[in-house]
Amino acid sequence: MIFILIAVFVLLVLSAFFSGSETALTAASRPVMHQLEQNGSKKAALVNRLLMRKERLISSILLGNNLVNILASALTTSLMISLYGEAGVVYATISLTLLILIFAEILPKTYAFQNADRVALFIAPIIRFLVYCTTPVIWLISVLINLILKLSGAKYDSSSALGRGDEEIRGAIELHERGAGNVKTERDMMRSVLDLADIQVGEVMVHRKNVESIDVDMPREEIIKLILDSPYTRIPLWQYNADNIVGVLHAKALLRALYGNPERTQTAEDFIKIAAKPWFVPETTNLDDQLDTFRERHEHFALVVDEYGVLMGIITLEDILEEIVGDIADEHDITTPGIHREANGSYTVDGTVTIRDLNRECEWSLPDEEAATIAGLILHESRRIPEAGQTYIFFGFRFEILRRQRNQIKSIRITPAQRSPVTS
Repeated sequence: MIFILIAVFVLLVLSAFFSGSETALTAASRPVMHQLEQNGSKKAALVNRLLMRKERLISSILLGNNLVNILASALTTSLMISLYGEAGVVYATISLTLLILIFAEILPKTYAFQNADRVALFIAPIIRFLVYCTTPVIWLISVLINLILKLSGAKYDSSSALGRGDEEIRGAIELHERGAGNVKTERDMMRSVLDLADIQVGEVMVHRKNVESIDVDMPREEIIKLILDSPYTRIPLWQYNADNIVGVLHAKALLRALYGNPERTQTAEDFIKIAAKPWFVPETTNLDDQLDTFRERHEHFALVVDEYGVLMGIITLEDILEEIVGDIADEHDITTPGIHREANGSYTVDGTVTIRDLNRECEWSLPDEEAATIAGLILHESRRIPEAGQTYIFFGFRFEILRRQRNQIKSIRITPAQRSPVTS
């Protein structure tokens, strides 16, 4: 009897060890372990190697844990039957369940979770030896599991979990406490970086309506004056019609030409010669690819065209960077109305404000699949060009058209539904 009690006690200790090890290794901080390995910690390197093969690690721990639990249950049941007969089965079940639950599950896992990094470093060598010893058994079990899954028609791919990286990062970002200040700014930046591959150039470009360009056939003095008065350093040059871009003139290139030899800038051909060759990109290019291309070509400016080759607008490196960090203003930027919060909780928004900027600024979740700007969203949902004064309610918000210029919505008042007045 004493031998059995000692054996059960040892088995419970082993069960607690396996339970705590599983929690500690799965909860250990990967960045911390990586940094410790870089600093020369051999135990941290061992933890990282174990976590690289997490499936085999968990299988080995579960094998050991189930083995000791079942053995402890068998020994306890045998002892209780010898003492109490058939009723011993009930006594053994109740007593061992409480012992395992408290001392072999909750207690070690709670401690391991609160001290995950320290415990993981301590038990790593022991677990490595366990994994090494149980590898043949785990391999046989894996073969059997795959065979059963294949016979049942189920599909299993261990690499499928690799595609969850972005979702895990997004989830970690969203877990940041919502609020103002640096936390909100950093969360918005990290979210924007992940979204670069899903945003097309056409969604953030400067529309051709707002692009400042110059007719290269204008008089020389007018061209020079327009370039010097412009707040932009790169100006597209067109000839015959606004879609026929023949070059992109940099203000510095013009100044060099005027300073070195003013006679070089007399005719349209002269301006075209000192201008850079226009670079056209399709509007469907995603921002991630466009950013890489900007870096490869060492350029900051591109012209955006649609599938028919028609000029749609321009995209610059600054536009992409602003998509990540927000507006970047300098002393030459022209300020334009954007998002203004009113005292009653509503927002006065310019129609050209993008839905992503509005969502980021106000912590909203307006859909941006069908339209890039807030004006485009209203047009898509209303299926018409609204008049000034008209009001729409959708997606939990009240949209009031404040101003319309020709067929373009210029200003909207947006009120969250819980703050909007009752309308008929």
